[in-house]
Amino acid sequence: MPFITANDGTQLYWRDWGSGAPMLFVSALGCGGSMWDYQFTEFGTRGMRCLSLDRRGHGRSDQSAQGYDFDTFADDLATFIDTLDLKDVTLVSHSMGSGEIVRYLSRHGSKRIARVILLAPTTPMLLQTEDNPGGIAREQFEALWALWRRDYPSWVASALPPFFVPETSPAMMRWGATILQAPVYVALACSRELVEADFRAEMRDIDVPTLIVHGDRDRSVSLEVGGLASAELIADCTLRVYPGAPHGLLYTHMEQLHADMWAFLKDSR
Repeated sequence: MPFITANDGTQLYWRDWGSGAPMLFVSALGCGGSMWDYQFTEFGTRGMRCLSLDRRGHGRSDQSAQGYDFDTFADDLATFIDTLDLKDVTLVSHSMGSGEIVRYLSRHGSKRIARVILLAPTTPMLLQTEDNPGGIAREQFEALWALWRRDYPSWVASALPPFFVPETSPAMMRWGATILQAPVYVALACSRELVEADFRAEMRDIDVPTLIVHGDRDRSVSLEVGGLASAELIADCTLRVYPGAPHGLLYTHMEQLHADMWAFLKDSR
């Protein structure tokens, strides 16, 4: 099994499929790299090298006792990219992974990065504050974390239906639960870091072509809080809004998404 060693000695598991220009997929909170199975299948057959890195505490990577902050996540990405000497990388994220990409660019620059694709991003800032009145009230997050601490499986069961669409097969929904590959304490640590993060200033400095895709039926991160607010901050940005798409649009709107991603890859060369 392939592993790389992070700066603090943490062993990080990675996946590699296909050959060609590299696409590095950055996962959502709680999810291992297996969440990208369908994208690996699609783009691996289109002449791309598909890669993913299990975030520390996720999937097959070590559950380190510390390092669950965006600076460390970004440095882990940098170690991976540098170790494999990747160039002209397309960075692709879902949900929380958007913050890792933004922090990677602000800490390590874009010399190895060709373009960025953010799917249902949690950027630029989730928490409601005086200067971010459109954010989500802290009380909502505190209630969520309290539920996770006492009955995480019940939250997973209740969150699955709105993550998909009514037409999604029961089998696909059951598979969706299996991509959650982090213990509760790691999920809580990551969620707290995510809620406290403010990427607004960093996003103004992004200097590579960026595609943002967000659904207008996203119950995890609304279009207004995520996709629209993020697109307003990035100079060279294309925003695609999918009517009726939920947070799990990479599964529910797969054909449309893959077509839009491929067109962006070709148009931004």
